[in-house]
Amino acid sequence: MNTLANTRSTVGALLPVEELSSAALLSSLEAHREKPLIFSYDGRDVRPSYHVTEVKTGSFRGLDCGANPESWSETFIQLWDIEEENRGHMPAGKFLAIIRKVDEAVGFDPQAKLTFEVSDGVRPMQIYRAERMDADDAAIRVYLSARPSSCKPRDRWLQEQQSCCAPKAKQPCCGG
Repeated sequence: MNTLANTRSTVGALLPVEELSSAALLSSLEAHREKPLIFSYDGRDVRPSYHVTEVKTGSFRGLDCGANPESWSETFIQLWDIEEENRGHMPAGKFLAIIRKVDEAVGFDPQAKLTFEVSDGVRPMQIYRAERMDADDAAIRVYLSARPSSCKPRDRWLQEQQSCCAPKAKQPCCGG
C-alpha cells in the first residue's frame, strides 16, 4: 500500500497535522487513473454515487487576529455524498478530467491550499482537508479530516518555538 502525506502544519496544542497539497494529490492520482477514488471522512467512506458538485478557486486577502495581513490561494472541492442506484465510486481519471476542465475554464493553482466541502444534501456542509492518501490494488482512498480554525499569530509563535535558529517571539497570540 502506498501512502502519501505532503506538508505539516501545527494546529492546537503542538499537534502535527498532515495535509496534502493540490499538486501532490493530482500527481498521485495520475498513476491510478482507472482505480475507484474513495474519499473517507468522519470514519466512513463516501457513498459510491458521490458527485463532485463544484470546484472553486480563489485568492484571498485578510487580517488575522493580530492585525497581520495574510494572503493565500485556495481550492474548494465540493462533494455531494448521496446514494443513487447502479453507480460505483468515480474513477480517479474522471476526477482528474473535472479538475482539467476547471483549469481550462477558470484556472487551477496546484500550489493552492486544498479544502473539501462535504454534505449529504441534508446535513450542513462540513469543511475538511486532505490528510493523507493510500493506494492499493483495488482503489485509491483520500482521508479527509476536519479543518479547524486557528490563531495564526499563535501558530507562527509555536513554529518559532520548535525552530532551533529562529528568534523567540514574545507573545503567542493576538498581540496581547
